[in-house]
Amino acid sequence: MKGSGISYVARIVPPIALFLLLLGVWQTATSLKKIPRYLLPGPMDVLAAMNANGTSLAQATEVTAKGAICGFGLSLCVGTGVAIIFSQSTLVRRSFFPYAIFLQTVPIVAIAPLIVLWSGTGFRSVVLVAFIVSLFPVVTNGTAGLTAIDPDLIDLFQLHSASRWQTLVKLRLPSAVPSIVTGARTSSGLAVIGTIVGEFFVGYDPSEQIGLGYLIQQSNDQLKTDLVFAAVLLSTLLGLAVFLAVGGVGATILRRPSDEERSEERRVGKECRSR
Repeated sequence: MKGSGISYVARIVPPIALFLLLLGVWQTATSLKKIPRYLLPGPMDVLAAMNANGTSLAQATEVTAKGAICGFGLSLCVGTGVAIIFSQSTLVRRSFFPYAIFLQTVPIVAIAPLIVLWSGTGFRSVVLVAFIVSLFPVVTNGTAGLTAIDPDLIDLFQLHSASRWQTLVKLRLPSAVPSIVTGARTSSGLAVIGTIVGEFFVGYDPSEQIGLGYLIQQSNDQLKTDLVFAAVLLSTLLGLAVFLAVGGVGATILRRPSDEERSEERRVGKECRSR
């Protein structure tokens, strides 16, 4: 137990020390070189901007977080559903999978005008951009997990006359959980990126609050570089928080079967000893 605590400290101390060192170098460089704040503000300037604009930054972070969560949730549901459909038919998978790749490869800037034309500006379009950006990892990982099944297990289910639905629910989906979790982790980070990008390019509705992406763009136009750095920092922390939250939920889901297996082993062991 003590060794694990030391190992944990050894993992977190070096990156924290490096971060503090970089902050010191950054602050020293901006102070000694007397770099204008509109070009490169120092860490203290960024901290002051965060204190002075705390309310607007908090509201923008909340708006961006809502957009990222909605886009991620939509991509997880739709992506898993598409992966299930792909796993049931090779013809369907071969026919439609190239179009799933298209969503990943097309520059979002190129289709942003179409999104605005069809959906308008504002939160709904931002969620749509986040959905498009974060969909592909769920589809690919889910499809891989649902189709990479041991043929002997498939034969076993067929031998017992299992229906397609029973095979999906009792074999394919449980086997694909690790792959779906991996896709969800990747998608969660992309959802935050997609939300920021969406706020850049599809604008916002004047009746709605602005997110971090639009705040970054607005502050940059006004040469408020310290506020830009503050918003970028919050965007990074938001992405990290969403990724860690999804990773934590995924780890809990993946641990649950092993806990059940250990409980079953203990039960069987007790029965054997009682005999």
